[in-house]
Amino acid sequence: MKILFAGLALLGCAALSLWLWATPQRDPRFDALAERLRKLDEASPGQLGVYLLRPADGSELNHQADRTWYLASAAKAAIAIAVLQEVDDGKLQLDQPITLEEGDRVDGSGGLVWEDAGARYNIGELLREMLQESDNTAADMLIRAAGVERINERIAAAAGDNFGKVTRLLDVRRELYGQLNPDARSLENRQIVEIAAAPLGPQRVEAVANALKMKPDQLETRDLDEAYRRYYETGLNSATLVAYGQLFGKLAKGELLSEASTRLLYDIMGLDSYEAYRLEAGLSEQVPFV
Repeated sequence: MKILFAGLALLGCAALSLWLWATPQRDPRFDALAERLRKLDEASPGQLGVYLLRPADGSELNHQADRTWYLASAAKAAIAIAVLQEVDDGKLQLDQPITLEEGDRVDGSGGLVWEDAGARYNIGELLREMLQESDNTAADMLIRAAGVERINERIAAAAGDNFGKVTRLLDVRRELYGQLNPDARSLENRQIVEIAAAPLGPQRVEAVANALKMKPDQLETRDLDEAYRRYYETGLNSATLVAYGQLFGKLAKGELLSEASTRLLYDIMGLDSYEAYRLEAGLSEQVPFV
């Protein structure tokens, strides 16, 4: 529940920041929405975080937005911005081919994990796969192409110190399973993909133990929820919603990307389309939403 609420807040932040940017005066709906969010949070399980930013005048709505939230796939938007900055600087090209390697494969959304090693995709295609299909393998291929250190340098420069280190998606799995037993941090990506076939919960824990050639009672914990809690505490792939929102505020003001790259990013993320899905379903079709 916590991750769901956080993810909705993060994705909505980008969309609503673009909408609110066009209205420079203080909007009294901020206060009304803040009160509704407070009541919703009190009446619901889990925790809720929301951050809204009007870049034109810096007006904010902050509901638990100063605490750190695990970003999950919302981190992919920040990765995309960093990659496009590399494109703008001539370090990468949109038509530059990247070859799928065995070590790129990681479970999750998208179909690239099942493609043959040696398949080639250009940077532009990988951006679409990562953002439209939430393809984890595409994300790791882009991180490899740009360099994980460079990705983090770009994000830190744009979002500040309250945006935690971004890792490969494969390393998300390794670090998570490493909370069950440190040896899991050395699992091969093939093993990670095989483990993902087991349902979340005790069966997933047993699959990790089997991959490590251990019995479940040899693990440091057999509780997957506890493993997730420990992973969240590392701060990896996490940020405050303020840092995440400020990142998109700068994007909306044209401070991060060239005009061409900004248009491309908005196109990939569906700025000009209306799908009535999740947060977008509650907004007017005239509200720009990514």
